[in-house]
Amino acid sequence: MRYINELHEGDRISGIYLCKQKTSAVTKNGKPYESIILQDKTACIDGKIWDPNSLGIDDFDTLDYIDVVGDVTSFAGALQLNIKRVRKASEGEYDPADYLPVSENSADVMYGQLCSMIDSVKNPFLSALLKKLFLEDADFLKSFEEHSAAKTVHHGFIGGLMEHTLSVARLCDYMAGAYPILNRDLLISSALLHDVGKTRELSSFPLNDYTDEGQLLGHIVIGAQMVHDLAKEIPDFPVDLEHQLVHCILAHHGELEFGSPKKPALAEAVALNLADNTDARMETLTEIFAADKGKKEWLGFNRLFESNLRRTGEI
Repeated sequence: MRYINELHEGDRISGIYLCKQKTSAVTKNGKPYESIILQDKTACIDGKIWDPNSLGIDDFDTLDYIDVVGDVTSFAGALQLNIKRVRKASEGEYDPADYLPVSENSADVMYGQLCSMIDSVKNPFLSALLKKLFLEDADFLKSFEEHSAAKTVHHGFIGGLMEHTLSVARLCDYMAGAYPILNRDLLISSALLHDVGKTRELSSFPLNDYTDEGQLLGHIVIGAQMVHDLAKEIPDFPVDLEHQLVHCILAHHGELEFGSPKKPALAEAVALNLADNTDARMETLTEIFAADKGKKEWLGFNRLFESNLRRTGEI
């Protein structure tokens, strides 16, 4: 098969892809068409079936694996697939591993690193809370290991949530050693817990889309509620410590306009916001550069960075 990130305008493709989304629509002239999103482990691409009732267009649904024939075009600066023929593929014609993006890092290795980070937290209440969630709750752990950190933008792959969480915790560990004003146990605990709400905000793969709970509450509020409930299960958990821990989670996006219900009031909340933003942005750059595969020096204007991005030249 040809992976989506290898496609170019003008290509004709014939192969099996995962139908991540399918919707019916109508053109300005009142003609019905179908808009779909195709996915493999490298990327997604929009597709259009302009004549759904024509010969060669068989029935299929969202999350079906479909065999498509189509032409790669460009619309509004993005590649799009003009689908000519499509049929639902049968089991045995495809390997699901080709269609689900997965972290390059071993899940077992990352979990071992996570456990080591938890073991480094000395406060007995914070340690008990972390172990209750990450070591004792098998259902949560399975979801945490398999979830992405985002629908798009960064770490949008299986294992992405654990990978992002570890990266943020490592950055926080460095800051705790560099700046004595920071309480390391509180900061590391906040880093490990800051995105746990994403296990309920986003559905699992292959859909990886917002749940009703995620749409209504968002992962920040969900995570704060999860930590509050966990703290209540631990005898004599200090109320002030719970408030500080929950505050770090509520404030980890830094600004109200970025979704944080509170702006950082604690040094640990400031540090967590900086670490979270640093890892998210550096991973976004990594994914942008990887998608281009070194074909261009200048990559064009990026709305997130509000800049025309360029690869670093040889020094």
